Amino acid sequence: MKIRLVNNGIFTPIDSIEETLIAPKNGFYWIDADVDDLVVLQPLFGLHDLAVEDCLTEEEQRPKLEIYENQYFLVINSIRFDDEEIFLRAVNLFLGRHYLITVTRQKINEIRSVKPILWEQEVDTADRFMYHLVDLVVDNYITVGDRIEARIESLEEDILMHTKKSHLTEIIGLRSEILWLKKALGPQRDLIATLNKKDLRLIDNDLQKYFGDIHENAVKIYETFETYRDLMGNLREAYQSSLASRANEIMRVFTALTTIFMPLTFITGIYGMNFDYIPGMHFAYGSVVLIVCMTVIGIGMFYLFRKKDWL
Repeated sequence: MKIRLVNNGIFTPIDSIEETLIAPKNGFYWIDADVDDLVVLQPLFGLHDLAVEDCLTEEEQRPKLEIYENQYFLVINSIRFDDEEIFLRAVNLFLGRHYLITVTRQKINEIRSVKPILWEQEVDTADRFMYHLVDLVVDNYITVGDRIEARIESLEEDILMHTKKSHLTEIIGLRSEILWLKKALGPQRDLIATLNKKDLRLIDNDLQKYFGDIHENAVKIYETFETYRDLMGNLREAYQSSLASRANEIMRVFTALTTIFMPLTFITGIYGMNFDYIPGMHFAYGSVVLIVCMTVIGIGMFYLFRKKDWL
């Protein structure tokens, strides 16, 4: 657990947790904790039992806002896209008048990235800290969305150029990830709308208006992933069409080859019969002439099919 006094974007480490119980003259306290630290934090700050239970038992939580007497409990999901797999990590926030407690199970990139912004914007209130953190979380969805779109385009190109059975597995897996993520985006969009419109006494009225911009981005992201879902359906149709086209191409080649060998088989069938008098049977170069004729017929039919674009 790390405790800092944040005043005009400047971080000052605090050694004693008891010191954070009293509001500072300037700035606010930021307590960056993990779930194990809740044992200490709950009695000191009066954290609600249900909020603590959510932090302890659920890693992927539904985004929500719980309003208690002296604090708000907010859950928002951070997104990460590693090795073509999407992960959601819950960021639990306890917002009070003079403090902000962030509780996570794993390291969250947005928490590290928000520090330079706090310094640049000279942040000195907990609600502004929360605003910048939520803004970073939502912006990261845009970055992940761009990577997913690039992955879809790359997969589409691979399917059109070289269709493989493994492509179907990739399509199904990526589509499932997108559908699962889209379900999580709906509650998160609604949560940000609540931060923008609901009367919240712990958030400055002027600051609440800025949540409207984040909400617009959240809506755009939700609509973008809706588009990705449709694109995955189109990608599956393209895969099936490519397979059908490839099968037709193979059948066309086999049919052409069969047609080429039909007259050759007919000729060999005639000269394979047990008759004493067959034209050319007793000619010294009869076999050579027959092979040459069969070769000419085969090559001639091949070029005829190529000319008609059947091969």
